Amino acid sequence: MMKRVASTILLCLAPLSVQAADCLQSKAIYGDADGAYELRFLPVESESATTSNRFELAVLKTDLRLEGFVMISGDPERANGMIMHNCPEGDVTGDDLAACIIWQGVIYSVASSGRIDLLPAETAVAAEQLLLPDFGPALKASSIADRITVTPWDVFGLKGCAA
Repeated sequence: MMKRVASTILLCLAPLSVQAADCLQSKAIYGDADGAYELRFLPVESESATTSNRFELAVLKTDLRLEGFVMISGDPERANGMIMHNCPEGDVTGDDLAACIIWQGVIYSVASSGRIDLLPAETAVAAEQLLLPDFGPALKASSIADRITVTPWDVFGLKGCAA
């Protein structure tokens, strides 16, 4: 009985990255170092040929939620991410779209070994960390800058897995 209790306690105390090894990218939840932002991946839920991943970025302690999409494009192919706020729907111009984009760039995964790679597909095992280059400065210079109190760094660590 004592061994079972000890095993259960050790399992609960194991690092999250070990427990989340089976988490799919489409269910991964990431947080920034200051605990001010949460990046939550969601299933794409469409047969879009261009969108490989989608996510929501929440500015914690506020009601601010931003939409994120990832499209594989370029030569060589890259996981190009885009975070938007209050984008118009339907037939929009390039200027309309540019006005609502908060950040765009390549999303990289970072393993605990230090290996840097592209964002995994939504059906693959979730990345341990994500690197969104220049995310913090882009957010600070964006249309929502007056609604944030903490400028995030560009790295988000895996903190959970949605059920």
